[in-house]
Amino acid sequence: MKTYGYRRITDEIRDIYGIVYNTKKVLRIMKKYGIQPLYIKNQQRINCSKLKIERLMKPDLLQRNFNETGWVTDVTYLDYAGRRSFLSTILDLQSRKIIASQISQRNDVKLVLDTLHKALRKIKDPNGLVLHSDQGFQYFSNEYRTVCESKGILVSMSRKGTPLDNAVIESFHSLLKKETLYNNDIKNHQEYIKLVKSWLIFYNTKRRKNKK
Repeated sequence: MKTYGYRRITDEIRDIYGIVYNTKKVLRIMKKYGIQPLYIKNQQRINCSKLKIERLMKPDLLQRNFNETGWVTDVTYLDYAGRRSFLSTILDLQSRKIIASQISQRNDVKLVLDTLHKALRKIKDPNGLVLHSDQGFQYFSNEYRTVCESKGILVSMSRKGTPLDNAVIESFHSLLKKETLYNNDIKNHQEYIKLVKSWLIFYNTKRRKNKK
Protein backbone atom coordinates (compact mmCIF):
# COMPACT_ATOMS: atom_id res chain seq x y z
CA MET A 1 0.00 0.00 0.00
CA LYS A 2 2.94 2.35 0.53
CA THR A 3 3.25 2.67 -3.23
CA TYR A 4 -0.42 3.49 -3.83
CA GLY A 5 -1.67 6.92 -4.79
CA TYR A 6 -5.19 8.21 -4.11
CA ARG A 7 -6.71 6.67 -7.26
CA ARG A 8 -5.46 3.15 -6.50
CA ILE A 9 -6.51 3.45 -2.85
CA THR A 10 -10.01 4.47 -4.02
CA ASP A 11 -10.13 1.32 -6.16
CA GLU A 12 -8.88 -0.84 -3.25
CA ILE A 13 -11.60 0.49 -0.91
CA ARG A 14 -14.26 -0.25 -3.50
CA ASP A 15 -12.99 -3.76 -4.39
CA ILE A 16 -12.20 -4.93 -0.83
CA TYR A 17 -14.86 -3.22 1.29
CA GLY A 18 -17.52 -2.51 -1.32
CA ILE A 19 -17.56 1.18 -0.38
CA VAL A 20 -17.62 3.71 -3.19
CA TYR A 21 -15.81 6.98 -2.55
CA ASN A 22 -15.11 9.88 -4.84
CA THR A 23 -11.38 10.05 -5.67
CA LYS A 24 -11.27 13.73 -4.64
CA LYS A 25 -12.61 12.83 -1.17
CA VAL A 26 -9.94 10.13 -0.78
CA LEU A 27 -7.29 12.66 -1.81
CA ARG A 28 -8.55 15.18 0.78
CA ILE A 29 -8.41 12.53 3.54
CA MET A 30 -4.91 11.47 2.53
CA LYS A 31 -3.70 15.08 2.58
CA LYS A 32 -5.33 15.66 5.99
CA TYR A 33 -3.43 12.76 7.56
CA GLY A 34 -0.21 13.20 5.58
CA ILE A 35 -0.54 9.92 3.70
CA GLN A 36 1.73 9.75 0.67
CA PRO A 37 3.29 7.03 -1.48
CA LEU A 38 6.96 6.51 -0.58
CA TYR A 39 8.13 7.39 -4.08
CA ILE A 40 6.57 10.85 -3.74
CA LYS A 41 8.30 11.42 -0.40
CA ASN A 42 11.62 10.33 -1.88
CA GLN A 43 11.06 12.51 -4.93
CA GLN A 44 10.40 15.51 -2.68
CA ARG A 45 13.66 14.92 -0.80
CA ILE A 46 15.57 14.80 -4.10
CA ASN A 47 13.88 17.94 -5.38
CA CYS A 48 14.59 19.84 -2.14
CA SER A 49 18.23 18.79 -2.25
CA LYS A 50 18.49 19.82 -5.89
CA LEU A 51 16.91 23.20 -5.17
CA LYS A 52 19.31 23.77 -2.26
CA ILE A 53 22.33 23.02 -4.48
CA GLU A 54 21.03 25.31 -7.22
CA ARG A 55 20.53 28.08 -4.65
CA LEU A 56 24.08 27.70 -3.30
CA MET A 57 25.74 27.33 -6.70
CA LYS A 58 28.24 29.99 -7.68
CA PRO A 59 29.22 30.95 -11.25
CA ASP A 60 32.55 29.93 -12.79
CA LEU A 61 34.48 33.20 -12.57
CA LEU A 62 37.59 31.77 -14.23
CA GLN A 63 35.93 30.30 -17.33
CA ARG A 64 39.08 28.16 -17.80
CA ASN A 65 41.23 31.29 -18.07
CA PHE A 66 43.92 30.01 -15.73
CA ASN A 67 46.20 32.98 -16.38
CA GLU A 68 43.91 35.03 -14.16
CA THR A 69 44.90 35.83 -10.60
CA GLY A 70 43.29 33.75 -7.90
CA TRP A 71 43.39 30.41 -6.13
CA VAL A 72 42.14 26.98 -7.16
CA THR A 73 41.37 24.21 -4.68
CA ASP A 74 40.35 20.57 -4.57
CA VAL A 75 40.49 17.40 -2.48
CA THR A 76 42.04 14.18 -3.76
CA TYR A 77 42.55 10.73 -2.25
CA LEU A 78 45.90 9.18 -1.33
CA ASP A 79 45.65 5.39 -1.56
CA TYR A 80 48.41 3.00 -0.59
CA ALA A 81 48.60 -0.50 0.90
CA GLY A 82 44.85 -0.75 1.37
CA ARG A 83 44.55 2.50 3.31
CA ARG A 84 43.20 5.88 2.22
CA SER A 85 43.89 9.46 3.28
CA PHE A 86 42.69 12.71 1.75
CA LEU A 87 44.74 15.67 0.57
CA SER A 88 43.25 19.15 0.33
CA THR A 89 45.30 21.76 -1.52
CA ILE A 90 45.02 25.40 -2.54
CA LEU A 91 47.17 26.49 -5.49
CA ASP A 92 47.99 30.05 -6.54
CA LEU A 93 47.43 30.61 -10.27
CA GLN A 94 50.12 33.29 -10.61
CA SER A 95 53.03 31.50 -8.96
CA ARG A 96 51.71 27.97 -9.59
CA LYS A 97 52.78 27.20 -6.03
CA ILE A 98 50.82 25.46 -3.30
CA ILE A 99 49.57 28.09 -0.86
CA ALA A 100 48.32 25.53 1.65
CA SER A 101 47.81 21.79 2.00
CA GLN A 102 46.27 19.51 4.60
CA ILE A 103 46.11 15.72 4.90
CA SER A 104 43.42 13.92 6.86
CA GLN A 105 41.95 10.46 7.23
CA ARG A 106 38.52 12.01 6.74
CA ASN A 107 37.14 13.81 3.72
CA ASP A 108 35.01 16.40 5.48
CA VAL A 109 34.36 20.13 5.85
CA LYS A 110 37.03 20.44 8.55
CA LEU A 111 39.71 19.30 6.10
CA VAL A 112 38.77 22.05 3.65
CA LEU A 113 38.47 24.70 6.37
CA ASP A 114 41.85 23.82 7.87
CA THR A 115 43.41 24.24 4.42
CA LEU A 116 41.65 27.56 3.87
CA HIS A 117 42.72 28.95 7.26
CA LYS A 118 46.33 27.97 6.52
CA ALA A 119 46.17 29.82 3.21
CA LEU A 120 44.59 32.93 4.73
CA ARG A 121 47.48 33.27 7.17
CA LYS A 122 49.76 33.84 4.17
CA ILE A 123 47.87 36.77 2.62
CA LYS A 124 47.31 40.24 4.07
CA ASP A 125 44.15 41.20 2.25
CA PRO A 126 42.11 38.46 0.53
CA ASN A 127 39.26 40.85 -0.32
CA GLY A 128 38.28 40.34 -3.97
CA LEU A 129 40.34 37.16 -4.34
CA VAL A 130 38.77 34.47 -6.55
CA LEU A 131 38.77 30.99 -4.96
CA HIS A 132 37.70 28.34 -7.45
CA SER A 133 36.62 24.77 -6.66
CA ASP A 134 34.52 21.97 -8.04
CA GLN A 135 31.07 21.16 -6.64
CA GLY A 136 32.32 19.03 -3.77
CA PHE A 137 29.96 18.91 -0.79
CA GLN A 138 32.50 20.72 1.42
CA TYR A 139 32.34 23.83 -0.76
CA PHE A 140 28.56 24.02 -0.31
CA SER A 141 28.86 24.03 3.48
CA ASN A 142 27.76 27.03 5.54
CA GLU A 143 31.11 27.08 7.35
CA TYR A 144 33.11 27.37 4.12
CA ARG A 145 30.82 30.05 2.69
CA THR A 146 30.89 32.03 5.95
CA VAL A 147 34.69 32.18 6.06
CA CYS A 148 34.90 33.22 2.40
CA GLU A 149 32.22 35.89 2.73
CA SER A 150 33.75 37.30 5.92
CA LYS A 151 37.08 37.74 4.11
CA GLY A 152 35.59 39.18 0.92
CA ILE A 153 36.65 36.12 -1.10
CA LEU A 154 34.75 35.53 -4.36
CA VAL A 155 33.67 31.89 -4.50
CA SER A 156 33.82 30.35 -7.97
CA MET A 157 32.68 26.86 -8.96
CA SER A 158 33.14 24.47 -11.86
CA ARG A 159 30.17 23.11 -13.70
CA LYS A 160 28.93 19.76 -12.44
CA GLY A 161 30.95 16.82 -13.76
CA THR A 162 33.38 19.06 -15.68
CA PRO A 163 36.91 18.54 -14.28
CA LEU A 164 38.45 20.64 -17.06
CA ASP A 165 36.91 23.70 -15.38
CA ASN A 166 39.43 23.09 -12.59
CA ALA A 167 42.19 21.66 -14.78
CA VAL A 168 45.19 23.26 -13.02
CA ILE A 169 44.59 21.64 -9.64
CA GLU A 170 43.42 18.38 -11.26
CA SER A 171 46.70 18.25 -13.22
CA PHE A 172 48.70 19.04 -10.09
CA HIS A 173 47.15 16.15 -8.15
CA SER A 174 47.78 13.80 -11.08
CA LEU A 175 51.43 14.87 -11.18
CA LEU A 176 51.81 14.39 -7.43
CA LYS A 177 50.57 10.82 -7.61
CA LYS A 178 52.77 9.93 -10.58
CA GLU A 179 55.92 11.32 -8.99
CA THR A 180 55.34 9.81 -5.55
CA LEU A 181 53.86 6.41 -6.35
CA TYR A 182 56.35 5.39 -9.03
CA ASN A 183 60.11 4.80 -8.69
CA ASN A 184 59.93 4.91 -4.88
CA ASP A 185 60.41 2.03 -2.45
CA ILE A 186 57.41 2.63 -0.19
CA LYS A 187 56.77 0.15 2.60
CA ASN A 188 53.44 1.28 4.04
CA HIS A 189 50.77 3.97 3.97
CA GLN A 190 52.41 6.07 6.69
CA GLU A 191 55.63 6.17 4.71
CA TYR A 192 53.70 7.20 1.61
CA ILE A 193 52.12 10.16 3.44
CA LYS A 194 55.58 11.31 4.58
CA LEU A 195 56.76 11.08 0.97
CA VAL A 196 53.80 13.19 -0.21
CA LYS A 197 54.60 15.89 2.36
CA SER A 198 58.26 15.94 1.28
CA TRP A 199 57.24 16.13 -2.39
CA LEU A 200 54.97 19.12 -1.70
CA ILE A 201 57.97 21.00 -0.30
CA PHE A 202 60.09 19.93 -3.29
CA TYR A 203 57.37 21.08 -5.69
CA ASN A 204 57.20 24.55 -4.16
CA THR A 205 60.94 25.12 -3.74
CA LYS A 206 62.81 23.23 -6.45
CA ARG A 207 60.64 21.67 -9.15
CA ARG A 208 60.35 23.62 -12.40
CA LYS A 209 56.79 24.78 -13.03
CA ASN A 210 55.00 24.36 -16.33
CA LYS A 211 54.47 27.54 -18.33
CA LYS A 212 51.03 29.07 -18.03
